[in-house]
Amino acid sequence: MTTKVPLAEKMVFSGGLLGQNMLYSFMSMYILFFYTDLLGIPATTASVILVAASIFDACLDPLMGMITDKTRSRWGKFRPYLLFAPFLIALATIVCFWDFGGSSTTTLVIATVSYLLWGMLYTVCDTPLWALSSVISTDPGERTLFVTLGKIGGTLGAVVITVGGIQLLLAFGGERSTQAYLYSAIIIGIIAALSILLTGILTRERVAPSPVKISFRQNLQTVYKNKPLLTLLASLLIINLVNGIRQSIQLYYVVYVWGDAGYATQVGISLVVGMLLGMTATPPLLRRFSKKKVFILSCILGSLSCILPYLLGDHNVMTTLVFFAVSFFFSGMTTIVSTSMLLDTIDYSEWKLGFRGEGIVFSTNTFVTKFSGALSRLIIGASLGLLSYVENQPSTPRLQQGLSFVMFLLPALCFLAAILPILFYNISDKQRLQTLSDLENTRSV
Repeated sequence: MTTKVPLAEKMVFSGGLLGQNMLYSFMSMYILFFYTDLLGIPATTASVILVAASIFDACLDPLMGMITDKTRSRWGKFRPYLLFAPFLIALATIVCFWDFGGSSTTTLVIATVSYLLWGMLYTVCDTPLWALSSVISTDPGERTLFVTLGKIGGTLGAVVITVGGIQLLLAFGGERSTQAYLYSAIIIGIIAALSILLTGILTRERVAPSPVKISFRQNLQTVYKNKPLLTLLASLLIINLVNGIRQSIQLYYVVYVWGDAGYATQVGISLVVGMLLGMTATPPLLRRFSKKKVFILSCILGSLSCILPYLLGDHNVMTTLVFFAVSFFFSGMTTIVSTSMLLDTIDYSEWKLGFRGEGIVFSTNTFVTKFSGALSRLIIGASLGLLSYVENQPSTPRLQQGLSFVMFLLPALCFLAAILPILFYNISDKQRLQTLSDLENTRSV
């Protein structure tokens, strides 16, 4: 028997992702710039800090997934973490953007520790929040809708920061003021914490966990014995670089290529228009075409929409913004399709192994997201080093050309490379329906 989820729960879930992605986007867009141009940390050193901390933290994600899978409480498996962790991640965000002063060594230590702590606490919220979508209903259609609303909420959260982040900074003194970043982090942290907390309070877990205790070793089989999941994760590692690279380079691009940080607002508008249209266009397409085909086509067209503005020239701001919107449209499509495919791999695990392992599946997805973010920052740091970037200095033609290459051609290559792993994803629509039928029969026994 399937269960319909009340609209209120869908809204608070979407709101929780909105708040969480406000935090993530603020960190992704501004932390490297804050380190290099505000704290005076060299670009290469700052990149090493972010990459090393992200990789270390990402390696802990599967452990968090296994912990949530073994969690049993009166609030459920995943909701307890949404009730107790939100204000900790908000506090960590504030510390990351706090200029404590002191020597360069002290600054480096605080930057490293605070960013590492932020990543760990983000996982404590992120893994349960997304895993909640897999137990919110027994109806796969409801779960897909839940994911779509969550992704839309997450995209809106990213847009709030992309469009309004620079305005918030300007309101408190501008992008060159440390105080502006601190006050902005306080406001964003409080909003995010409250939205995630409401998700934990007002949602329910309707798919009961297995009464059989699953060992950590068995739980790991959810990943390494799940070929569709492995191929999907490999593709996600690459496709996440598209937005990861753009988020990390965006402020440098608008400041040093277009000459005005205020253009970040226009880029944000193109993002929201493109992503939301792509996300809303995806469910009807999935009713007519296979998920695999929709994903591959989205990657091809997304790559083309990145190549064209580079070839035509990106100094015409309005034309380039249109191309941004088109490429974000196809990013939105891949986001919905890939998350729906992720839910299918959980059902596949239950069908093949006898247990779902929602926590570890979503934690591996978080691991991939963080690892992609680390690679993005490594790429940006290396690129800035190769381009001889010096903070607060006039832009050079070489720097402008290099930033355009990173902004357009690297995402284009990532779109195409993401297709290769997904070619081996072997859950067809026919097999998915048979799996769901078998599971429904098993649960009713």
